[in-house]
Amino acid sequence: MTKPPQKRGFAARPADPESWIKAPDAASATSPKDGGFTARLTIDVTPDLRGRIKIAAFQRGATVVDMLRDLLAREFPPPSGDPS
Repeated sequence: MTKPPQKRGFAARPADPESWIKAPDAASATSPKDGGFTARLTIDVTPDLRGRIKIAAFQRGATVVDMLRDLLAREFPPPSGDPS
């Protein structure tokens, strides 16, 4: 009988933000706060802007995806009368 695969523990962010900024993005394992369906949105940004976004997320102790979801939700609220 084979052993089930071991679950990986939570990994801390690296102590060196420069190496974290330059690292390729990993697939997100987080889901939206409402637990609903998500749709992928791809935007092109300069490497400099991408680095600034990652630094801001690192400094705030947040993930880039959560920070950008909050930003988009603030900028594009649901129409009035919409239950969500």
